[in-house]
Amino acid sequence: MPGRSSSNSGSTGFISFSGVESALSSLKNFQSCIDSGMDTVSSVAFDLVETHTEVSSEYSMDKAMVEFVIMNRKLNHYVMAVQSAINHVKEERPETIPDLKLLVEEKFLALQSKNSDADFQNNEKFVQFKQQLKELQKQ
Repeated sequence: MPGRSSSNSGSTGFISFSGVESALSSLKNFQSCIDSGMDTVSSVAFDLVETHTEVSSEYSMDKAMVEFVIMNRKLNHYVMAVQSAINHVKEERPETIPDLKLLVEEKFLALQSKNSDADFQNNEKFVQFKQQLKELQKQ
């Protein structure tokens, strides 16, 4: 699926985005690594609560889960920014190709600027972690 572009900003020509799309596919596959990390943190945190281990250990698990959610959000935003930049060039086919790196950075920063704590409530694994942790602490 070639789009109009070249390796130099401001010049014209055709470029295949297959290399970029392949790299994006690899990044998307990394999502399963983040999910596995979240599952591991949950398992360790639940074990700590069940064995009545020091409370501070549980809080460090909570912080680790937050870090995974943040990593997940950044990964998703970066993938969306790259896809958006590629689509822009493919659809618009501008005479002069914009600096793709700059375009991706701008789109990524725009997505990141919309981050809020409410994003955590949209992460299924994080919400499930917090609910299960609360239930275990009641027992």
